[in-house]
Amino acid sequence: MSSNFIERLHSSDMIEAAGAVEAAATEIRSQLTKTIVGQEAILDQILLAMFCGGHTLVEGVPGLAKTLIISTIAQTLTLGFSRIQFTPDLMPSDVTGSEVIQEDKQTGGRSLHFVKGPVFANVILADEINRTPPKTQAALLEAMQEGQVTVGGYTHALPKPFFVLATQNPIEQEGTYPLPEAQLDRFMFLVRIGYPTENQEMEIVKRTTGVVHGKPSPVLGAPECIRIQQLVREVPVADHVVQYALRIVRATRLDERSPKFIRDYVSWGAGPRASQFLILAAKAKALMSGERHVMPHHLHAVVLPVMRHRIMLNFNAQADGVNTDQVVGDLVKIIPLDSAA
Repeated sequence: MSSNFIERLHSSDMIEAAGAVEAAATEIRSQLTKTIVGQEAILDQILLAMFCGGHTLVEGVPGLAKTLIISTIAQTLTLGFSRIQFTPDLMPSDVTGSEVIQEDKQTGGRSLHFVKGPVFANVILADEINRTPPKTQAALLEAMQEGQVTVGGYTHALPKPFFVLATQNPIEQEGTYPLPEAQLDRFMFLVRIGYPTENQEMEIVKRTTGVVHGKPSPVLGAPECIRIQQLVREVPVADHVVQYALRIVRATRLDERSPKFIRDYVSWGAGPRASQFLILAAKAKALMSGERHVMPHHLHAVVLPVMRHRIMLNFNAQADGVNTDQVVGDLVKIIPLDSAA
Protein backbone atom coordinates (compact mmCIF):
# COMPACT_ATOMS: atom_id res chain seq x y z
CA MET A 1 0.00 0.00 0.00
CA SER A 2 1.42 3.36 -1.05
CA SER A 3 2.17 6.13 1.44
CA ASN A 4 -0.31 8.36 -0.42
CA PHE A 5 -2.98 5.75 0.18
CA ILE A 6 -2.19 5.71 3.90
CA GLU A 7 -2.24 9.50 4.10
CA ARG A 8 -5.66 9.67 2.47
CA LEU A 9 -7.07 7.03 4.80
CA HIS A 10 -5.84 8.89 7.88
CA SER A 11 -6.92 12.29 6.56
CA SER A 12 -9.18 14.41 8.77
CA ASP A 13 -11.24 15.16 5.65
CA MET A 14 -14.11 12.64 5.76
CA ILE A 15 -14.65 12.74 1.99
CA GLU A 16 -11.00 12.04 1.22
CA ALA A 17 -10.74 9.30 3.85
CA ALA A 18 -13.96 7.67 2.64
CA GLY A 19 -12.59 7.64 -0.89
CA ALA A 20 -9.53 5.81 0.40
CA VAL A 21 -11.80 3.12 1.90
CA GLU A 22 -13.40 2.53 -1.49
CA ALA A 23 -9.93 2.35 -3.07
CA ALA A 24 -8.76 -0.12 -0.40
CA ALA A 25 -11.75 -2.38 -1.01
CA THR A 26 -11.11 -2.27 -4.76
CA GLU A 27 -7.44 -3.16 -4.30
CA ILE A 28 -8.27 -6.04 -1.94
CA ARG A 29 -10.75 -7.43 -4.48
CA SER A 30 -8.07 -7.18 -7.16
CA GLN A 31 -5.60 -9.12 -5.01
CA LEU A 32 -8.17 -11.79 -4.15
CA THR A 33 -8.88 -12.55 -7.81
CA LYS A 34 -5.32 -13.86 -8.10
CA THR A 35 -6.44 -16.89 -6.08
CA ILE A 36 -10.24 -16.88 -5.84
CA VAL A 37 -12.49 -17.44 -8.87
CA GLY A 38 -15.88 -15.73 -8.69
CA GLN A 39 -17.64 -15.47 -5.30
CA GLU A 40 -17.57 -11.65 -5.53
CA ALA A 41 -20.64 -11.23 -3.30
CA ILE A 42 -19.19 -13.59 -0.69
CA LEU A 43 -15.86 -11.74 -0.62
CA ASP A 44 -17.64 -8.39 -0.29
CA GLN A 45 -19.72 -9.63 2.64
CA ILE A 46 -16.66 -10.88 4.52
CA LEU A 47 -14.88 -7.57 3.87
CA LEU A 48 -17.94 -5.64 5.07
CA ALA A 49 -17.95 -7.52 8.37
CA MET A 50 -14.22 -6.94 8.85
CA PHE A 51 -14.55 -3.24 8.08
CA CYS A 52 -17.22 -3.12 10.81
CA GLY A 53 -15.07 -5.06 13.27
CA GLY A 54 -17.54 -7.96 13.19
CA HIS A 55 -17.19 -11.72 12.92
CA THR A 56 -18.36 -13.94 10.06
CA LEU A 57 -19.62 -17.51 9.86
CA VAL A 58 -19.13 -19.01 6.40
CA GLU A 59 -21.38 -21.96 5.56
CA GLY A 60 -21.19 -24.25 2.56
CA VAL A 61 -20.82 -27.84 1.42
CA PRO A 62 -17.32 -29.35 1.17
CA GLY A 63 -15.05 -28.26 -1.65
CA LEU A 64 -16.34 -24.71 -2.13
CA ALA A 65 -13.10 -23.08 -0.93
CA LYS A 66 -14.45 -21.75 2.37
CA THR A 67 -11.08 -22.13 4.06
CA LEU A 68 -9.17 -20.87 1.01
CA ILE A 69 -11.30 -17.71 0.82
CA ILE A 70 -10.64 -16.83 4.45
CA SER A 71 -6.92 -17.60 4.36
CA THR A 72 -6.56 -15.59 1.12
CA ILE A 73 -8.30 -12.58 2.65
CA ALA A 74 -5.87 -12.84 5.56
CA GLN A 75 -2.99 -12.64 3.09
CA THR A 76 -4.19 -9.20 1.93
CA LEU A 77 -3.83 -7.91 5.50
CA THR A 78 -0.52 -7.53 7.32
CA LEU A 79 -2.09 -8.88 10.50
CA GLY A 80 -1.37 -11.81 12.77
CA PHE A 81 -3.16 -14.88 11.39
CA SER A 82 -4.00 -18.10 13.22
CA ARG A 83 -5.88 -21.18 12.08
CA ILE A 84 -7.67 -23.39 14.59
CA GLN A 85 -8.90 -26.74 13.29
CA PHE A 86 -11.87 -27.60 15.50
CA THR A 87 -12.16 -31.30 16.35
CA PRO A 88 -14.25 -33.28 18.87
CA ASP A 89 -11.29 -33.61 21.26
CA LEU A 90 -10.25 -29.94 21.20
CA MET A 91 -10.20 -28.39 24.68
CA PRO A 92 -10.91 -24.74 25.62
CA SER A 93 -7.29 -24.29 26.70
CA ASP A 94 -6.22 -25.34 23.20
CA VAL A 95 -7.95 -22.18 21.99
CA THR A 96 -7.37 -19.60 24.72
CA GLY A 97 -4.10 -20.83 26.19
CA SER A 98 -3.31 -22.12 29.67
CA GLU A 99 -1.19 -21.53 32.74
CA VAL A 100 1.91 -23.66 33.14
CA ILE A 101 4.34 -23.99 36.03
CA GLN A 102 7.75 -22.52 35.31
CA GLU A 103 10.82 -22.90 37.47
CA ASP A 104 13.34 -20.12 37.95
CA LYS A 105 16.72 -21.74 37.33
CA GLN A 106 18.53 -19.27 39.56
CA THR A 107 16.29 -19.36 42.63
CA GLY A 108 14.56 -22.68 42.11
CA GLY A 109 11.22 -20.97 42.74
CA ARG A 110 8.15 -21.97 40.79
CA SER A 111 5.42 -19.74 39.44
CA LEU A 112 2.47 -19.91 37.07
CA HIS A 113 3.06 -18.47 33.61
CA PHE A 114 0.31 -17.91 31.03
CA VAL A 115 1.06 -19.37 27.60
CA LYS A 116 -1.10 -17.71 24.95
CA GLY A 117 -3.22 -19.88 22.70
CA PRO A 118 -3.89 -19.45 18.97
CA VAL A 119 -6.78 -17.07 19.67
CA PHE A 120 -4.17 -14.36 20.33
CA ALA A 121 -4.00 -13.16 16.73
CA ASN A 122 -5.76 -10.53 14.65
CA VAL A 123 -7.48 -12.88 12.20
CA ILE A 124 -8.71 -16.25 13.48
CA LEU A 125 -9.77 -18.95 11.05
CA ALA A 126 -12.03 -21.22 13.11
CA ASP A 127 -12.25 -24.13 10.69
CA GLU A 128 -15.27 -26.45 11.01
CA ILE A 129 -16.38 -24.78 14.22
CA ASN A 130 -19.41 -27.08 14.56
CA ARG A 131 -17.17 -30.15 14.95
CA THR A 132 -16.16 -29.30 18.51
CA PRO A 133 -18.26 -29.70 21.69
CA PRO A 134 -20.16 -26.73 23.19
CA LYS A 135 -17.60 -26.28 25.98
CA THR A 136 -14.88 -25.50 23.46
CA GLN A 137 -17.22 -23.45 21.25
CA ALA A 138 -17.98 -21.34 24.32
CA ALA A 139 -14.27 -20.57 24.70
CA LEU A 140 -14.68 -18.19 21.78
CA LEU A 141 -17.70 -16.38 23.25
CA GLU A 142 -15.81 -13.98 25.51
CA ALA A 143 -13.14 -13.43 22.88
CA MET A 144 -15.69 -12.54 20.20
CA GLN A 145 -17.82 -10.32 22.39
CA GLU A 146 -15.31 -8.68 24.73
CA GLY A 147 -12.01 -8.91 22.86
CA GLN A 148 -10.41 -10.68 25.82
CA VAL A 149 -10.04 -14.08 27.48
CA THR A 150 -10.05 -14.95 31.16
CA VAL A 151 -7.83 -17.79 32.39
CA GLY A 152 -7.10 -18.59 36.02
CA GLY A 153 -8.95 -15.49 37.18
CA TYR A 154 -6.81 -13.15 35.07
CA THR A 155 -8.06 -11.27 32.03
CA HIS A 156 -5.84 -11.05 28.96
CA ALA A 157 -6.64 -8.55 26.20
CA LEU A 158 -6.60 -9.75 22.60
CA PRO A 159 -4.79 -7.80 19.88
CA LYS A 160 -6.69 -5.23 17.85
CA PRO A 161 -8.22 -5.50 15.35
CA PHE A 162 -9.68 -8.93 16.08
CA PHE A 163 -11.78 -10.95 13.63
CA VAL A 164 -13.15 -14.48 13.89
CA LEU A 165 -13.88 -16.03 10.50
CA ALA A 166 -15.45 -19.43 11.07
CA THR A 167 -16.53 -22.17 8.67
CA GLN A 168 -19.09 -24.91 9.04
CA ASN A 169 -20.52 -27.68 6.87
CA PRO A 170 -24.36 -27.65 6.82
CA ILE A 171 -24.93 -31.16 5.46
CA GLU A 172 -22.86 -33.38 7.75
CA GLN A 173 -24.70 -34.25 10.95
CA GLU A 174 -22.69 -37.13 12.40
CA GLY A 175 -20.02 -35.91 14.78
CA THR A 176 -21.14 -32.29 14.73
CA TYR A 177 -22.41 -29.95 17.44
CA PRO A 178 -24.70 -27.25 15.96
CA LEU A 179 -23.92 -23.78 17.26
CA PRO A 180 -26.44 -22.58 19.86
CA GLU A 181 -28.46 -19.45 19.05
CA ALA A 182 -26.53 -17.37 21.61
CA GLN A 183 -23.25 -18.04 19.81
CA LEU A 184 -24.75 -17.65 16.33
CA ASP A 185 -25.97 -14.21 17.36
CA ARG A 186 -22.40 -13.10 18.02
CA PHE A 187 -21.54 -13.52 14.37
CA MET A 188 -22.33 -10.33 12.50
CA PHE A 189 -22.84 -12.21 9.21
CA LEU A 190 -23.81 -15.71 8.20
CA VAL A 191 -22.47 -16.06 4.67
CA ARG A 192 -23.63 -18.97 2.52
CA ILE A 193 -21.48 -20.15 -0.38
CA GLY A 194 -23.10 -21.82 -3.37
CA TYR A 195 -21.72 -23.85 -6.26
CA PRO A 196 -19.74 -21.99 -8.94
CA THR A 197 -21.07 -21.49 -12.46
CA GLU A 198 -19.83 -23.77 -15.24
CA ASN A 199 -17.41 -21.12 -16.53
CA GLN A 200 -16.11 -20.44 -13.03
CA GLU A 201 -15.63 -24.14 -12.36
CA MET A 202 -13.73 -24.45 -15.64
CA GLU A 203 -11.37 -21.67 -14.49
CA ILE A 204 -11.00 -23.28 -11.06
CA VAL A 205 -10.00 -26.61 -12.59
CA LYS A 206 -7.50 -24.96 -14.94
CA ARG A 207 -5.90 -22.94 -12.14
CA THR A 208 -5.68 -25.75 -9.61
CA THR A 209 -4.33 -28.39 -12.00
CA GLY A 210 -1.66 -26.22 -13.61
CA VAL A 211 1.26 -24.09 -12.52
CA VAL A 212 0.35 -21.65 -9.76
CA HIS A 213 0.70 -18.03 -10.85
CA GLY A 214 0.39 -14.98 -8.66
CA LYS A 215 -0.06 -14.54 -4.96
CA PRO A 216 -2.11 -11.89 -3.11
CA SER A 217 -0.09 -8.95 -1.78
CA PRO A 218 -0.83 -7.19 1.52
CA VAL A 219 -3.02 -4.10 1.21
CA LEU A 220 -3.93 -3.02 4.75
CA GLY A 221 -2.23 -3.16 8.13
CA ALA A 222 -3.61 -2.98 11.66
CA PRO A 223 -3.68 0.87 11.90
CA GLU A 224 -5.55 1.07 8.59
CA CYS A 225 -8.11 -1.57 9.63
CA ILE A 226 -8.79 0.27 12.89
CA ARG A 227 -9.08 3.57 11.01
CA ILE A 228 -11.62 2.07 8.59
CA GLN A 229 -13.68 0.77 11.50
CA GLN A 230 -13.71 4.30 12.92
CA LEU A 231 -14.72 5.79 9.55
CA VAL A 232 -17.58 3.31 9.20
CA ARG A 233 -19.09 4.51 12.47
CA GLU A 234 -18.81 8.13 11.32
CA VAL A 235 -20.99 7.58 8.24
CA PRO A 236 -24.23 9.55 8.75
CA VAL A 237 -27.57 7.78 8.62
CA ALA A 238 -30.94 9.55 8.67
CA ASP A 239 -33.54 8.68 11.30
CA HIS A 240 -36.05 7.52 8.69
CA VAL A 241 -33.51 5.00 7.37
CA VAL A 242 -32.92 3.70 10.91
CA GLN A 243 -36.69 3.43 11.35
CA TYR A 244 -36.92 1.44 8.12
CA ALA A 245 -34.29 -0.99 9.42
CA LEU A 246 -36.16 -1.30 12.71
CA ARG A 247 -39.41 -2.06 10.89
CA ILE A 248 -37.73 -4.97 9.09
CA VAL A 249 -36.23 -6.42 12.29
CA ARG A 250 -39.24 -5.86 14.52
CA ALA A 251 -41.58 -7.45 11.97
CA THR A 252 -39.90 -10.80 12.67
CA ARG A 253 -41.14 -10.76 16.27
CA LEU A 254 -44.42 -12.46 16.95
CA ASP A 255 -47.41 -10.32 17.93
CA GLU A 256 -50.87 -9.55 16.58
CA ARG A 257 -49.42 -7.05 14.07
CA SER A 258 -46.97 -9.53 12.54
CA PRO A 259 -47.54 -10.52 8.89
CA LYS A 260 -49.39 -13.81 8.50
CA PHE A 261 -46.39 -15.71 7.12
CA ILE A 262 -44.37 -14.63 10.17
CA ARG A 263 -47.03 -15.98 12.52
CA ASP A 264 -47.21 -19.18 10.45
CA TYR A 265 -43.50 -19.92 10.13
CA VAL A 266 -41.47 -18.09 12.82
CA SER A 267 -41.11 -19.28 16.40
CA TRP A 268 -38.56 -16.65 17.47
CA GLY A 269 -37.63 -13.32 15.86
CA ALA A 270 -34.43 -11.31 15.62
CA GLY A 271 -33.18 -9.34 18.63
CA PRO A 272 -31.75 -5.80 18.94
CA ARG A 273 -28.30 -6.96 17.82
CA ALA A 274 -29.81 -7.50 14.36
CA SER A 275 -30.84 -3.82 14.22
CA GLN A 276 -27.38 -2.70 15.32
CA PHE A 277 -25.55 -4.86 12.80
CA LEU A 278 -27.95 -3.97 10.00
CA ILE A 279 -27.19 -0.25 10.34
CA LEU A 280 -23.46 -0.80 10.89
CA ALA A 281 -23.17 -3.08 7.84
CA ALA A 282 -25.15 -0.61 5.73
CA LYS A 283 -22.70 2.13 6.71
CA ALA A 284 -19.77 -0.03 5.60
CA LYS A 285 -21.59 -0.87 2.37
CA ALA A 286 -22.07 2.83 1.66
CA LEU A 287 -18.36 3.52 2.19
CA MET A 288 -17.25 0.59 0.04
CA SER A 289 -19.60 1.80 -2.71
CA GLY A 290 -18.12 5.29 -2.69
CA GLU A 291 -21.20 6.88 -1.12
CA ARG A 292 -21.22 9.14 1.90
CA HIS A 293 -24.50 8.31 3.65
CA VAL A 294 -26.74 5.27 4.12
CA MET A 295 -29.63 4.65 1.72
CA PRO A 296 -32.27 1.88 1.76
CA HIS A 297 -30.48 -0.05 -1.00
CA HIS A 298 -27.48 -0.39 1.31
CA LEU A 299 -29.74 -2.07 3.87
CA HIS A 300 -31.13 -4.40 1.20
CA ALA A 301 -27.58 -5.45 0.28
CA VAL A 302 -26.78 -6.67 3.81
CA VAL A 303 -30.14 -7.73 5.20
CA LEU A 304 -29.76 -11.45 4.36
CA PRO A 305 -26.34 -12.14 5.93
CA VAL A 306 -27.35 -10.11 9.01
CA MET A 307 -30.79 -11.64 9.53
CA ARG A 308 -30.74 -15.22 8.25
CA HIS A 309 -29.23 -16.76 11.41
CA ARG A 310 -31.25 -14.66 13.85
CA ILE A 311 -34.70 -16.01 12.98
CA MET A 312 -35.84 -19.37 14.32
CA LEU A 313 -38.39 -21.17 12.16
CA ASN A 314 -40.97 -23.65 13.40
CA PHE A 315 -42.07 -27.07 12.17
CA ASN A 316 -44.58 -25.56 9.72
CA ALA A 317 -41.75 -23.85 7.86
CA GLN A 318 -39.77 -27.08 7.68
CA ALA A 319 -42.82 -28.97 6.42
CA ASP A 320 -43.46 -26.36 3.71
CA GLY A 321 -39.80 -26.12 2.70
CA VAL A 322 -39.50 -22.47 3.78
CA ASN A 323 -36.10 -21.16 4.90
CA THR A 324 -35.04 -17.93 6.60
CA ASP A 325 -33.82 -16.36 3.35
CA GLN A 326 -37.34 -16.63 1.94
CA VAL A 327 -38.85 -15.14 5.10
CA VAL A 328 -36.45 -12.18 5.08
CA GLY A 329 -36.93 -11.67 1.33
CA ASP A 330 -40.71 -11.58 1.72
CA LEU A 331 -40.40 -9.13 4.60
CA VAL A 332 -38.32 -6.70 2.55
CA LYS A 333 -40.96 -6.82 -0.19
CA ILE A 334 -43.85 -5.89 2.10
CA ILE A 335 -42.24 -3.48 4.58
CA PRO A 336 -42.95 0.05 3.24
CA LEU A 337 -40.10 2.46 2.72
CA ASP A 338 -42.31 5.42 3.62
CA SER A 339 -40.14 8.53 3.84
CA ALA A 340 -36.99 6.43 3.41
CA ALA A 341 -37.71 6.03 -0.30
